[in-house]
Amino acid sequence: MIPLCAAADPAPRMPGFTVPSGAVDCHAHVFGPEGRYPYHPERTYTPPDASLGDYLTLHRTLGIERGVLVQPSVYGLDNRATRDALRSLRRCGLDYRGVAVVDGSVEEGELNALQQDGFCGVRLNLLFKGGIDWQDVEALAGRLAERDWHLQFLVDVSTFEDLGTRVRRLPVPVVVDHMGHMPCAKGVNHSGFLALCRLLETGNAWVKLSGAYRITDGQSPPYEDVLPFARQLLSANEERCVWGSDWPHPHIPVAMPNDGDLLSELARWAPDERLRQRILVDNPECLYFS
Repeated sequence: MIPLCAAADPAPRMPGFTVPSGAVDCHAHVFGPEGRYPYHPERTYTPPDASLGDYLTLHRTLGIERGVLVQPSVYGLDNRATRDALRSLRRCGLDYRGVAVVDGSVEEGELNALQQDGFCGVRLNLLFKGGIDWQDVEALAGRLAERDWHLQFLVDVSTFEDLGTRVRRLPVPVVVDHMGHMPCAKGVNHSGFLALCRLLETGNAWVKLSGAYRITDGQSPPYEDVLPFARQLLSANEERCVWGSDWPHPHIPVAMPNDGDLLSELARWAPDERLRQRILVDNPECLYFS
């Protein structure tokens, strides 16, 4: 049986701080309707519909002006739902970007079309069914470099061997989802987490300060055990950290949080207004919009 996920809270609250102008949500998804965009048969979960309209309502409430839609694992290599959403956003004059999922056999014409629609990276899924393999990434890396695209990892850094060695071989920027999916119970001194921090220090990778509920042992915000991980990542290299809502929070192991509370967590991780400006505006401008 493939589990059905809970829906996002339909009444997001405003965050507990003033979000700077030009803020970017660097990680979110749209889902459905399933009749138009069928899911991968070997997926790990089934999400409820999460429409583009609901996504924009969330951003208006939070004070977010731009965003990055990421191809979710449940669609496999079928990027149509994300692609159609990006096209709709552009028709409305909104500045959003996308991260696709493709394999090593993708044709240049398809990459050209994706780029025209606002895609600027490829996601590698090493956690859930329906993703692509590392060999595909190695085959694609040179082609992506020619386009100034990046590679995005969905990976648990505590179980992935030779992360630093593999990343340093790639000729493209690498972005790591959800603080490396690092289980808080394993501690900030775990070798996998330290490897991620070293990659940030040397500028070989970026990390998304997102998905706190995916690594915590807590049940609701504030996620106290996530705080030292977020701050250590920022200490490693604040110029390589971006924030993402992970809306609509599919396949999470805790009760559904409110999005205002999730964004308010950022003020705990980065209490300085200047630093939040960097995380929410300056860094994503460099990674996605330059």
